[in-house]
Amino acid sequence: MTSTDSPDRYALTGHLISPGRNITQGIIAVEGNRIAFAGDVREFSFFDSDGAFEMRRSPEGTIIIPGLIDLHCHGAAGGDFSSADREKTTAAIEHLHRSGTTTLMASLVTASRENMLAAAAVLAEFAQRGEIAGLHAEGPFLSTARCGAQDPSFITEPDPDFVDALIDAAAGQLRTMTYAPELEGSNALLEQLVSQGVVPSLGHTDADATTTRDSLLVAREELASAGVDGFTERPTVTHLFNGMPPMHHRAPGPIAACLELAAQGKIIVELIADGVHLDPDMVRTMFEVVGAEAIALVTDSMAATGLADGNYELGSSAVSVTNGEARLASDGSLAGGTASMLEVLRKVVAAGVGLDQAIISATKVPASVLGLVDEAGRLHRGFAADMLILDADLELVQVIRNGVYLG
Repeated sequence: MTSTDSPDRYALTGHLISPGRNITQGIIAVEGNRIAFAGDVREFSFFDSDGAFEMRRSPEGTIIIPGLIDLHCHGAAGGDFSSADREKTTAAIEHLHRSGTTTLMASLVTASRENMLAAAAVLAEFAQRGEIAGLHAEGPFLSTARCGAQDPSFITEPDPDFVDALIDAAAGQLRTMTYAPELEGSNALLEQLVSQGVVPSLGHTDADATTTRDSLLVAREELASAGVDGFTERPTVTHLFNGMPPMHHRAPGPIAACLELAAQGKIIVELIADGVHLDPDMVRTMFEVVGAEAIALVTDSMAATGLADGNYELGSSAVSVTNGEARLASDGSLAGGTASMLEVLRKVVAAGVGLDQAIISATKVPASVLGLVDEAGRLHRGFAADMLILDADLELVQVIRNGVYLG
């Protein structure tokens, strides 16, 4: 990756907005790849009495927020994470980092056993180098009735041998897996996943409300009993509303159960708040109903992210992108997103959600799923020096990842 030359110790001024903190006259001091100080500029004079940090004063209106964290993305800049292509994977990750997503999980689509294992092995290399925070497998244990852009020919019922093989291929870097709770063997799958440090994520399901609720509570119980430091106790829901039946007052389905449990703080729901997958009014309503602490904003980005309209691929499927909307060439189903996490953040704010609340769902909450609550997602002393410098319109000025300015 390219970067500008920067000293090991420098300090940035600006309006700091971070989960639990909103400091108008703020300053961030960076030492190496860590935050050494984050707080009021007037307090910093005592901290840095010897002037050891190079001061970099920002223009009026500058906002500094934590680097954004995406739990669900399939690629960018022409690269598809399911392709097992190292060069294109590198291009995708670099693009996502430069666009403001400083921490991300690489998502695999449902594909043949051989293709999923090959892609997992390649992505594991990037995870071991710290370029991604792990892998997300979107399937193959999904509902064929709600498969969306997932290839139904590769969807199967839970297979313990395949799970073990995928975890092995990913070198222990598999972090989450999407599953449909109505499939036979789903409860045994939950136990197997959690025992291997993988967070279950319910989705692509045609289940009723009772089946959904019971499964999520089982997943939560498994997570709570895992006893692993930093391991979340809250299962997630893969892109709520998408890939599941709509809620009806006589057939509430999975959405009603997810809303209930999210409002109780027992689960985390993903929202693709890009203005395509969800109406802005629904996004605002979700923040009012379940709260920012139960929402993880995601992009579901695919290879077309950062590029012009045209024809692309998502796994084995042909995708056509028109006006930024990615749809399967075969039947017109939505096939992932093309927005960056920062663009999603701006969409959420434009929908009427407070910036401070939107930031919680784009940083702190996804960090908790990854077990990074003391590492990423906040502007706090000792945390990774991952941050975005924005102007007053929330447009990107600069990305800093691990203390380094990205070019």
